[in-house]
Amino acid sequence: MNRLPYFLLLTLGLGACSKSPETANAEETKTAKKFSLSDQTLKELAFDTVRLEPVRSEQSFSGQVVTNGDKTAKIFPLVGGIVEKLNVELGDHVTKGQVLAVVRSGEIADVQNQNSTAGTDVAIASKNLSVAEDQFKAGLAAERDVVLAREELRKAQSNLGKTNKQLGIYGVSKDGYYTINAPISGFITDKNVTQGMQYTNANTDADGFFTIADLDQVWVLANVFEADIANVKLGYQADITTLSYPDKHFKGVVDKVFNVLDPDSKALKVRVRLQNPGYLLKPQMYAQVHILNTENQKELAVPANSVIFDKDQHFVLVYKSRTEVNTRPVTVTKTVGDISYVSGPSLKAGDVIVTKNQLLVYDELND
Repeated sequence: MNRLPYFLLLTLGLGACSKSPETANAEETKTAKKFSLSDQTLKELAFDTVRLEPVRSEQSFSGQVVTNGDKTAKIFPLVGGIVEKLNVELGDHVTKGQVLAVVRSGEIADVQNQNSTAGTDVAIASKNLSVAEDQFKAGLAAERDVVLAREELRKAQSNLGKTNKQLGIYGVSKDGYYTINAPISGFITDKNVTQGMQYTNANTDADGFFTIADLDQVWVLANVFEADIANVKLGYQADITTLSYPDKHFKGVVDKVFNVLDPDSKALKVRVRLQNPGYLLKPQMYAQVHILNTENQKELAVPANSVIFDKDQHFVLVYKSRTEVNTRPVTVTKTVGDISYVSGPSLKAGDVIVTKNQLLVYDELND
């Protein structure tokens, strides 16, 4: 019997079943290799802490930006006339005392004539009193004449003072003209006058010639319907967004709840006062008003952008060290603004979680 083929087959079989020590060590190293975040990845991550916080509820209402009524002035003409010069346009910024318009007025001319006549009357009455006093001293006039002359002077001075005050109120610049000046600094938010327009007090627009508003601070009026009135109170925080700036949030506080329903909309007006840096908020802008109310119940709270949704489940990444990052399943019970309230058997307050670029780590953990 020939044993050579059998021996060759046995040798080949043993060789196929065995591996060199180098190959085995390499595979063991590959199997034992641990997860570790690189220095570059760590720089790209951000972290936050799980907190136990009172749960906030949120009510959303439609609203509108309006001017601050405490810093808004309507300007009406004092007398009839013709608008000779118009110095501003709608939307212009003006400063207190700035001349908005110059008006030529027949009524002003009449007052100026009365003022001139009153000045002449004072001069004459003063002269007459001086003569009467001299004659009385010389025995050529009775004391009654001096008293009458002194009364005439008083009347003339009273008439002069009256017309001087009228001209001071009108802001007369020259004969027959007076100026309309800005009483406050702000923006022209309404304008109902044109150059050359003739008017009288009787037909002047009920809204006045100009409306000036200081837009450093504005109001947002939210419409709250009857079913939600109990959920809105003074001091509640408000988060406001607009169509113009959908990604920008304006923070404020409910500072007034009006006690009268609008007869047409049947809604209650709620006011939020806002600072307006850069004048981003314009009067008459529509706004979405989210009013927040803090409840007594407490739940675990995490930044909303830290939650990962994958395979019909929510997760957060709990960071312990660069070599230990755990994926924890959670249930999101509510999201209010940028906060999500979560629950999970393996998550607790104080855990450090990844809040930025967490998908990079999640994908690496699940490779």
